[in-house]
Amino acid sequence: MKLLFEIAYLGCAYHGYQVQANAPTVQGTLQKALQEFYGVSLMLTGCSRTDAGVHARSFFLTVEGDLYENMPYDKIPLALSRFLPEDIRVLSVRAVPDGFHPRYDVDYKEYEYLIWNERVSSPFYSGRAWHCPLPLDVDIMNECASHFVGRKDFAAFMAQGSPVSSTVREIKYFYVEKEGSLVKIKVAADGFLYNMVRILSGTLVNVSQRRIALSEIDDIIASLDRKRAGMTLPPDGLYLNKVVYKEGSL
Repeated sequence: MKLLFEIAYLGCAYHGYQVQANAPTVQGTLQKALQEFYGVSLMLTGCSRTDAGVHARSFFLTVEGDLYENMPYDKIPLALSRFLPEDIRVLSVRAVPDGFHPRYDVDYKEYEYLIWNERVSSPFYSGRAWHCPLPLDVDIMNECASHFVGRKDFAAFMAQGSPVSSTVREIKYFYVEKEGSLVKIKVAADGFLYNMVRILSGTLVNVSQRRIALSEIDDIIASLDRKRAGMTLPPDGLYLNKVVYKEGSL
């Protein structure tokens, strides 16, 4: 039997999603809670591998094993909450076909990067948004973001040493908006390279601060040279915001 869990978590206390031998992770914490709840060891497969300090508002994973069916799926999230810390919650549970895969059946994912844009940092966004004390020009950031939309080779926006067969991805939309002191960067793509969102976001910030010329962006993309792109922003402000699956996969 295979169940699809949608979860949300605050990543401040965890070394990413995936299990590590000597560090707390979201997957490890969830596995322990599920074993206590079901009384058996279960196999978890996630839709992504978020890094240390990264958050998720909507993260999907499949759970497989000897799952008893005497509890309605809509009752499981609340029942599981007593086995989980307050920074991880199960939002929904549903049965899925045996052939469904939470990572390979993804159509696209949306990430959001939050920037607290004030001279003084906010205690309410500590660990939950990157603090940028210098002014940011949202109009220029949006103009910059438009250059990345489409199917392109994003090798210049990937952390070095990533073992991938192709660095080509399709960005479906990429835009910036400001709500009060919060600058919100949203980007959706059919896949992301290692640190790609954080490097893209850092490039928008560098263009806004005139450290990179807007006129250079197309050349930087074509160069495939990581050294020419912008800085890698810290993980604090990064959220996996939405996961959309291919039609007919569920």
